[in-house]
Amino acid sequence: MALTFQLDPPIGPELRDGVIGLWADVSNAGGSVGFVPPVDAEDIRPEWLKHLTAISDGRTRLLVGYDEDGTVAATAFFSFNTHRLMKHWVWLYTVMVHPRHQGKGYGRELLAAAEEAGAGFEGIGAIRLTCRGGEGLERFYASCGYKEVGRVPGAIRVAPGEDRDDITMLLPLASRG
Repeated sequence: MALTFQLDPPIGPELRDGVIGLWADVSNAGGSVGFVPPVDAEDIRPEWLKHLTAISDGRTRLLVGYDEDGTVAATAFFSFNTHRLMKHWVWLYTVMVHPRHQGKGYGRELLAAAEEAGAGFEGIGAIRLTCRGGEGLERFYASCGYKEVGRVPGAIRVAPGEDRDDITMLLPLASRG
């Protein structure tokens, strides 16, 4: 069954707990979403609060995918640029699909929903994201239409002596803001 997506869902305790739980589960399953396992809700909460502040300030928008039970199963955050020469594209980050839903095509659904949402943002002509090298993520994003446009070798340190490339990917939008 497909996910149901909502851009800018109402923020409340249920959404908060759903996103924080998703983030912890994805991180603990080895997902590349800003943490190295093990983590729990209390580790994630400060980052959620930063995101929430950016949402409140209008700098960030949240896309949520709900499974058939109405549970938060996927997320992506859009971050708008404030620099006057870069307002024509957005960052997509903290792109997550719950581990129990891996292999069902939900990642592609999430990226398609993000592309649709991004195309609806006035003046936006592209989506950029970064991903951690060594995981094959750049191949997945490329299969969804993103093109690798930059790579910083060893920019992400996941453990002492274990550095990964920071890969920048770009998706031009059909509307070309």
